[in-house]
Amino acid sequence: MSDRILDQFAMRDPTTQYPRPPFEEQPQEPPGLARDMLPRPDHGETSYRGFGRLKGRKALITGADSGIGRAVAIAFAREGANLFLTYLPEEQPDAEEVIELAKKAGVQVHAMAGNLRHEDFCKELVERAHTALGGLDVLVNVAGHQIYEEKLQDLTSEAFDATFKINVYAMFWLCKAALPHLPRGASIINTASIQAYDPSAILGDYAPTKAAIVAFTKALAKQLGKEGIRVNAVAPGPVWTPLQPAGGQPQEKVKNFGANVPLGRPGQPVEVAPAYVFLASQEASFVTGEIYGVTGGHATP
Repeated sequence: MSDRILDQFAMRDPTTQYPRPPFEEQPQEPPGLARDMLPRPDHGETSYRGFGRLKGRKALITGADSGIGRAVAIAFAREGANLFLTYLPEEQPDAEEVIELAKKAGVQVHAMAGNLRHEDFCKELVERAHTALGGLDVLVNVAGHQIYEEKLQDLTSEAFDATFKINVYAMFWLCKAALPHLPRGASIINTASIQAYDPSAILGDYAPTKAAIVAFTKALAKQLGKEGIRVNAVAPGPVWTPLQPAGGQPQEKVKNFGANVPLGRPGQPVEVAPAYVFLASQEASFVTGEIYGVTGGHATP
C-alpha cells in the first residue's frame, strides 16, 4: 500500500492539499481527455481506499471515462460494487484506464461506448447493464456537456438543444428505462452543479440544465419514496476535469480555475466521489430528495 493511500485520512490543510491556480493554458477539442491535462486530475487512482460499503451492488455509471464519473467508478469498485460504465467513443483511451483500475478491485466491470443524446442508446444501455450485471440497483448520472458562449446572440438553438439532450433528456431517459429494474432499496444519483444556484454569465445553456436536474431530482424523490427508491443529486463546485479546457471555459479562465472559491483552488474528482458513495450506500437510508453540495465553500441553498 502506497504512502499516498495511507495518507487518505490524515489531516491536511485543504487549501494546499491539491494544486492551486494559476494553471497552464491547455486547450483541447471536446470532449477532452484527462491524460492530456496539466496537472493531471486525481480520480483516486492511488488515493482512494474502499471498505466494502457497496459490496455486491450493481451500478450503471455514465461519463465514467474521466472527471467525476471516473472517480465514482474507481470508488464504487473499491467499495465492492459491480459496474457497467459508459462514455463517448472518443474517450476510449481514458476509459480503458478506468476499466483496468476497476477490474483490479476484483469486481465485475462491463462497458459500452455511445452517445447519450439518443434515446434509443439510453434504453439499450440500461437493458445491457441489467443483463450483464444480473440486475441493477444504482444508477449514477454523471455525463455532462458544457461549452461556453460569451453572448446569448451567439448561442445557437442546436447548441442549446445538445446541452439539454445530454444533461437533462439523457437523465430522464435513463431513469425512466431503469425504473422497471430497480428494487426497493435502490438509489438514483444525479449530478447537478453550483451553476444551478450561481450561474456563470457565459453558461446560458449549461446552468439551466443543472437547475432542471435539481428540480427533477426533488420531484422524482417524492414520487419514488413510497417505492423504497432514493433519489438524490451531488452539486459540485469547480472541479478539475476535461470539461473545462475542452470548451467549458475560456483559456484565460482555465488558468485561474477555482481561484474564486473560499478554499482557493478547484476540487479534484476524488474529493467529490465520496458523496456518491455515501448516497449509494445504506448509510444514506434516510436521505432522499437532497442536493449534496461539494463546492469548496461556494454557498448553496
